Amino acid sequence: MKKIFICLFSLITIHGAIAQENKAIEASMNKVKLQFMLDEDGRPVYSVNYGQSEVIKASRLGIKLLNDSNFDDHFELTRTEKKSVDETWEPVWGEVSTIRNHYEQVTVHLKQQTGQKRLLNIVFRVFEDGVGFRYEFPQQPNLKYFIVSDELTEFSLTDDHKTFWIPGDYDSNEYPYTISPLSKVDASVLAKSATDIAVRFVPDQYGIQTPLMMKTAGGLYINIHEAALKDYTSMQLHVDTKTFKLTANLVADAVGNKAYMHAPCKTPWRTIIISDKATDILASKMVLNLNDPSKIDNTAWIKPMKFVGVWWEMQTGKSTWNYSDRLDTLGADGNPIPNGRHGGNTANVKRYIDFAAKNGMQGVLVEGWNIGWEDWFGNWKENVFDFAKPYPDFDVKAISDYAASKSVKMIMHNETSGSATSYERQMDTAFRFMNKYGYTSVKTGYVGKIIPRGEHHDGQWMIDHYVRVAEKAAQYHVMLDSHEPVRPTGLQRTYPNWLASEAGRGNEYNAFSNGNNPNHETIMPFTRLMGGPMDYTPGIFKIKGYSDVPGRQVHTTLAKQLALYITMYSPLAMAADLPENYEKRMDAFQFIKDVPVDFEDSKIIEAEPGEYITIARKEKGTGNWYLGAITNENSRNAMVPLDFLDKGKKYVATIYADATDADWKNNPEAYQINSYTVNAGTKLNLKLANGGGAAVSIKLLTDNDKGVKAYK
Repeated sequence: MKKIFICLFSLITIHGAIAQENKAIEASMNKVKLQFMLDEDGRPVYSVNYGQSEVIKASRLGIKLLNDSNFDDHFELTRTEKKSVDETWEPVWGEVSTIRNHYEQVTVHLKQQTGQKRLLNIVFRVFEDGVGFRYEFPQQPNLKYFIVSDELTEFSLTDDHKTFWIPGDYDSNEYPYTISPLSKVDASVLAKSATDIAVRFVPDQYGIQTPLMMKTAGGLYINIHEAALKDYTSMQLHVDTKTFKLTANLVADAVGNKAYMHAPCKTPWRTIIISDKATDILASKMVLNLNDPSKIDNTAWIKPMKFVGVWWEMQTGKSTWNYSDRLDTLGADGNPIPNGRHGGNTANVKRYIDFAAKNGMQGVLVEGWNIGWEDWFGNWKENVFDFAKPYPDFDVKAISDYAASKSVKMIMHNETSGSATSYERQMDTAFRFMNKYGYTSVKTGYVGKIIPRGEHHDGQWMIDHYVRVAEKAAQYHVMLDSHEPVRPTGLQRTYPNWLASEAGRGNEYNAFSNGNNPNHETIMPFTRLMGGPMDYTPGIFKIKGYSDVPGRQVHTTLAKQLALYITMYSPLAMAADLPENYEKRMDAFQFIKDVPVDFEDSKIIEAEPGEYITIARKEKGTGNWYLGAITNENSRNAMVPLDFLDKGKKYVATIYADATDADWKNNPEAYQINSYTVNAGTKLNLKLANGGGAAVSIKLLTDNDKGVKAYK
């Protein structure tokens, strides 16, 4: 049951005198303290402290309207409202089974002193781990339909913090991370050199993306992002490299406008998560808490799953998405001439279904099943794919029947080539097709320049589109995994069928480019994953030798690939490698078979962005725990106390670790597996190789475990 405790503290009517006196309005919780006031020009200003440390210096707030230069100042404070909320709620799936939502809220009601005397509310929520705020435009006679031309939100930082950043690209979040002081941010260099990213648009040399992770010289961790991104455009940040002030940089549309609004309405939340412990940043549920509860009443059909797919073989060049190599020549049957390398064919798909059924994988994804892949990318054309017409060698009914006979669910793939308009026209047809053939999930894709032409992946038109897709999928009881979208902002609470997104540099970059640095996966949970789960596609076992390009490899050890199932949580988890590569190492594959995708509890044991992460998670309903530990390019010993286990109970810990001579570059596939009895007093010493990791399953001791030695 949801428990809600709300206390209204005050309802105060205040006139312009308070603004003239510069009286600050305050709210605090634990170490976090917010202050708000109007400056001498009637402009909204806020600041944030953590304990005795100033985190955000006095910073401006406000919205600029198109063709209106008077909406950002000369406000008076008419009244404030304060309330305290302490509630718990249960997510449909996730890292924990219950979430506490505890905050102090202050709403400031502002009115222009001059002109049309329009109204603006700013709502602040102060949590134990940070602050969220947003703008609200109440119903009023002099503001109905309006266009946002800019947002004046600032985050004035106190120093030249260590920062983990990617360029503020309107179309891609798939860059490798740069670690530098704020003063050294220059997005132009990486934007020009990142030729492995299909579509790039970085208009601001000093623009960077959120979620933005920083660490101060004094040891504070600061994360800036947004929550509940709907009916608005996404926020990036402009860095003043001399003053260390960050300013909201909204993604513009095809004619240069930022957002189209109709009062009453509101913006997304701007979020600042703060702690003196890196583990608290990863444990934060603030972004989720700032989203609305589920709009889906019956969620029984929403089932997290593990899956395999006809995908990695295409990424590595073993097979193709396209059925034919040319469209200008047809065979005697009137169809394009097959190239003989098409991966999404009936026989090959059945092979994956067999592997999934044999090994407890709930689903199979097939890419390249439908017509259009011969001429799909780079031409900015609108009508590319038919989402209900398979290639001649893909017998959709036979495959669906075969999968059903094996109790395996098929996962649909709908690549749009960026043509969102075409997908909008075909969505109902596509989802009816999924229902007809028993597809319970869909992976969407937006590789390419967006149509409507001139729009961007992260602009308001596409923000609305992604939500429409989630809503349409929910109507047809289909779960969603979106690729190349805007980065998530916690909307999985509102639309729990939206299981995962890509919106970041995934494991696939190890297949077709120089790959991901060994520290990449130690940064992603502090950045991209702060807004929601990522379909990172872990589980690659053939670390070398999968490509004809000399030197190309995955930049981790095999054991680290296993650990990613825990450290980079997703309710939709792919075992991404080829079945034949797993069949050679079924002892290691056992962890992928065992690891859950839905958890009762999670413990962030140790973490430092860019260096290491160790997390333990408790499976729902079993009492079993699963642990993942990863490191960057440097080896380390992860000392892991198992004090989260139930006292008085015995367990068997199976440790999938790097071999003593393992190394991500020179010997990445070397691993060792050992089992021991453990209890709540045990402390594991996990030795992680350079670029390595360890995965541990911790199951309750049974009679079948006699003879297993105690861990020492």
